[in-house]
Amino acid sequence: MRVRRVDTLGDGWPALLWVLVEVRGSRGADGPFWYQLPLGASDDAPTDLADSAYLGAFESNSGRTHLYDALANADLAAAFCRIVDPSIEFTTVRMEEGEQSNTSLVLDEKYIVKVFRRVEPGPNPDVEVTEALGRIGFGGVPVPLSVWRRNDTDFAVVRRYERARGDGVALATDSLREVFNRRRPPRDCKLDFADEASALGGDVARLHVALAEAFGAEPADGSAWADDMAAQAQRVADGHLDTERIDAVYRRLRTAQDLGSAVRIHGDLHLGQVLRVAKNWMVLDFEGEPGRPMDERRRPSSPLRDVAGMTRSFHYAAGMALRSWPTPDDELRVLADSWAVRSVNAFLSGYASVDDVHRLLPSSRPARDALLNVFELDKAVYEVAYELGHRPDLVDLPIRAVEQLLDGERSAARPTES
Repeated sequence: MRVRRVDTLGDGWPALLWVLVEVRGSRGADGPFWYQLPLGASDDAPTDLADSAYLGAFESNSGRTHLYDALANADLAAAFCRIVDPSIEFTTVRMEEGEQSNTSLVLDEKYIVKVFRRVEPGPNPDVEVTEALGRIGFGGVPVPLSVWRRNDTDFAVVRRYERARGDGVALATDSLREVFNRRRPPRDCKLDFADEASALGGDVARLHVALAEAFGAEPADGSAWADDMAAQAQRVADGHLDTERIDAVYRRLRTAQDLGSAVRIHGDLHLGQVLRVAKNWMVLDFEGEPGRPMDERRRPSSPLRDVAGMTRSFHYAAGMALRSWPTPDDELRVLADSWAVRSVNAFLSGYASVDDVHRLLPSSRPARDALLNVFELDKAVYEVAYELGHRPDLVDLPIRAVEQLLDGERSAARPTES
């Protein structure tokens, strides 16, 4: 780690510092990665800080000085937000829970300031894509009100705070909890997720149509897609996956003919990236998968890559709900699988109901199913790498999915297109 820049944002004490850090992995090829750290400096450490927000103390000319995450302190977080956008008036600030790669601050429940922790030169994809969709009038994403840029790099974005019933993970978990509590098939439950999944499929399809309008479409390049997939598979630790069988699947993609179009996509679509607002689903966080290089994340791909991310997410939600249940048994496992299959089929039916999206997809039904399966495999491989790095106790979930996809054991039927 190397500190590349330290700025003092404003006068006063406690001090608000802005630090840019360069991080490289031990093997040299891992990085460099750049992180912005808004830090607070004071004589005393704030008493309400979480342990993870406190960095430590050092002796300075004025005595002992404590350093901590400025965004975890309400006063300094408010000062930082006023630097990001001086025009916003607010009185309260709170930090959103559960984020990993960024930090979001909610102001008076009216605005949300998303602070990018890991940054790269140039526009952030989450800003770039939502600005472009806003220009063509697409209402299914949160459009930026302002962007904090320094030296042409995006460091934070301000948007309106969307009031929602919950994100996809929360609503899916509520549905699964009812299924488990009642031990009844999903269709017999009040919180059956099928209608929500169908609506989500339609909204994702309309998103892809809008992305094609905003960024254009180009012929698919199966060979380039296979290269990206193979590179991702190599980033997974050795010994966890059957890379020879995986590579054989990717090699078939190189020679496939009916692949549809390539467009700008979300790149990391799953239930945690969507909010259920009053009339539709809103899609968030267009930065792409953090484990992939930025040029790969920006590269046009098939809309079915996003579809695969969401279908994998339904199975993940079922697996996580089952794992958190106090006493899972065979009956609950059957119900969890039934919930996932029903949700996937409803999502795919909703997606296929949008006529305009079909011009972006492979022309034949078998080609669509085959390409979707390849992207599901790629997503499961990515999940293995992610869990190994962040939640190794959960890595068995995606490893099992990879094995099932390779063996053709996935039982979810594909719905008839509308």
